[in-house]
Amino acid sequence: MQEVVAAAVAGDQGAWNDLVQRFTPLVLTVVRRYRLSDSDAEDVRQELWLTLLKHLKDLKEPRALPGWIITCTKNNALRVLASQRRIELVDPQVGSRFDSVDGLAVDDELLRQERRQAVRTALGELRPDHQRLLLLVFADTKISYQQISLGLGIPAGSIGPTRARCLAKLRDTSAVQALAS
Repeated sequence: MQEVVAAAVAGDQGAWNDLVQRFTPLVLTVVRRYRLSDSDAEDVRQELWLTLLKHLKDLKEPRALPGWIITCTKNNALRVLASQRRIELVDPQVGSRFDSVDGLAVDDELLRQERRQAVRTALGELRPDHQRLLLLVFADTKISYQQISLGLGIPAGSIGPTRARCLAKLRDTSAVQALAS
């Protein structure tokens, strides 16, 4: 284990792939305990691998990696669940907000959901490195360019221009084009 971790820290893509392959079943087991939606579970897994990529060099004892992965995955899943609790659920048979302003609130919410789904679909059409960059740049919690640079292994000065190119490609995806028409 120690050799694989050391090789991954040194930038060996094969070693990194080995770590991901070796510990994905563990991550999936932890995520399943929280009964997250598929998209939320995928977000938790991606966040775990990004966090590990960023902090792998700080790991003092490679044998502690499984415990670290369990704890980090659990914390990410709990964070997702906590954010879902902040969403106000309204029963249209009983509730109120849907009746406001002649149904405009309903239309606005449907349009927002449609846009969100189009962006999710469009992200899926991009290369994985572009997906990761956009997800980090537009994350709910503010992440500095320096942190993104360390996590993705790209110069901080190239993040802005790369982000602009990724957004242009995102706008050109079939999902966004379908939304615009």
